[in-house]
Amino acid sequence: MPPSLSRTAWLVVGLLWPVALLNYLDRQMLATMKTSMVSDISGLTTDAQWGFVLASFKWVYAFLSPIGGYIADRFSRRHVIAISLLAWSIVTWMTGHVTTYNGLVATRALMGISEAFYIPAALALISDFHIGETRSRAIGIHQTGIYIGLILGGYAGFIADEPTLTWRWAFDVAGLIGIVYALPLFFLLKNPPRQLSEDTTPNSNSPLAAVSELLHNRNFILLVLYFTLPAIAGWVIKDWMPVILKNQFHLSQGEAGKIAVLYVQIASIAGAVLGGILADRWMRRSPRGRIYASALGMILFLPALFGLGNPGTVALAITFLILFGIGWGFFDCNNMPILSQITRPEVRATGYGLMNLVSISCGGLGDWGFGALQDRGVSLSLIFGCFTAVALLSLLVVLLIRPPRTT
Repeated sequence: MPPSLSRTAWLVVGLLWPVALLNYLDRQMLATMKTSMVSDISGLTTDAQWGFVLASFKWVYAFLSPIGGYIADRFSRRHVIAISLLAWSIVTWMTGHVTTYNGLVATRALMGISEAFYIPAALALISDFHIGETRSRAIGIHQTGIYIGLILGGYAGFIADEPTLTWRWAFDVAGLIGIVYALPLFFLLKNPPRQLSEDTTPNSNSPLAAVSELLHNRNFILLVLYFTLPAIAGWVIKDWMPVILKNQFHLSQGEAGKIAVLYVQIASIAGAVLGGILADRWMRRSPRGRIYASALGMILFLPALFGLGNPGTVALAITFLILFGIGWGFFDCNNMPILSQITRPEVRATGYGLMNLVSISCGGLGDWGFGALQDRGVSLSLIFGCFTAVALLSLLVVLLIRPPRTT
């Protein structure tokens, strides 16, 4: 890759990094400010209702992800990204002004609409530019923005506890920052030039043809399954761990949010960077290098999920969260690179959108189901034991993926 194009490729990652941060900051704040929001919003009284609030975002986001991915494949990825950022930032600001349970469900659904267009387009754009042995590293660095956003969202509980600020202020500020950043992003972000070694011209296939191509790809079906199964536990940990720790160890809302998010996301940053470097180097020796690196992350899930079912002490909970975070980083930085090995560039964002459709729909069911199980007194050890078994199945699935040797 020419030096000028290499600089542009890394500039794209740098421009998208703050967007990834805002993408997950706006999501995570809700989970860590639950106590304050429940006391301030009329009609919100049960864990099952709260689970439905969390799930409403995921179901809408999941349903629209393939559409967002197809639009990014068919038209301009940079336009899709900038408009998505502007739209969800406006909705974030609106969330700070809701007063009823139905209003909160509505804004979370709108958030799902606006955010559904970002991740497929962003990861596809990075993969368009990083066509060689920097792909996993580039995706991994982008994903660290997500983890930093989750960390900052974890501290939102302290803001909610502060009488002079409150949870509404947090949504107002986050929304305004995104609105301001959308304009320079629109002008600075670039689509890839057509002379890249891969054909990155816009997709001219019909939506049905693109979906049919993907669904007839055995490796893609396996990747969808692999992408989905461990993510159910991942969403429960992101969305419910602050509440779990608060109830289990009698912590304050702010302290529980910090512990639930800070350690696992710092570990995820380390896992994404190390997993990306390892995967890119492993690819020099085997076309399955990224698969093996991701599988290592899944191995770390097993003791982590089993331990989180009954950690006993805060220190042990932190240890298992760190272990889970490292494994998640290995897993997260290699999903799009693996997808890029087994699909054409013209259907790449559509493929990731379909993966989101299945994964996040199941994640929404997981959020809602976890709340319902908690209402019925089902033990955490049983729930997380099931998550551990699912992670073991995921490990077997990813090892069945066999990309073409030409990649």
